[in-house]
Amino acid sequence: MKKIAVILSGCGVFDGSEIHEAVLTLLHIEKLGAQYQCFAPNIEQLHVVNHFTGEVDEQSNRNVLVESARIARGEIKDVKELHAKEFDALVLPGGFGAAKNLCDFAINGADSIINSDVKNACMQFSELNKPAAYICIAPAIIGHVYPTGTLATIGSDADTAEQINKLGAKHINCAVHDFVYDETANVISTPAYMLAGSIIEANASIENTINKLVEVIN
Repeated sequence: MKKIAVILSGCGVFDGSEIHEAVLTLLHIEKLGAQYQCFAPNIEQLHVVNHFTGEVDEQSNRNVLVESARIARGEIKDVKELHAKEFDALVLPGGFGAAKNLCDFAINGADSIINSDVKNACMQFSELNKPAAYICIAPAIIGHVYPTGTLATIGSDADTAEQINKLGAKHINCAVHDFVYDETANVISTPAYMLAGSIIEANASIENTINKLVEVIN
């Protein structure tokens, strides 16, 4: 059975993993007969957002690993324990947590830095040329991990694309249901909720991406 590692970034679109994207990712991995294991960094979130009001809750602190465990139903490990040699592929769902907790792209754009444990995990897959998929805003991480010029997409937002290019990736505009595959780097990216106006559109984006990911596993 093919084994796929999934790195989560919390629980909730505005400060963690986008829940629809994360669940759809897990669903499509399993539908294809593969097995997943979730991981997340054991760190504090950048901040906590009240998803009802959209405001930052200055009084609250939450842990990325603990919050991600909500999506993984408790079956989750510290990303420090992720070893690419034990898996066939990697997926990073989106949500602002990918750009706030896994790296700080949401704050610093092209000057962003990536969490060292997340970078180490992603670099392992890159160095072994094992396939990886980055969803929604998670492709902002590609420039931190892959060689200069690696193809990536977040859809068609010009300002975000410019920052991704400055980080070293090469942004390609992409429709919501489609994906961009860099065959040399063996990395796939897709817009999902960067463009999706509904869960049906997000599902098409993720289903096509996970199908491609499993297809290119050696």
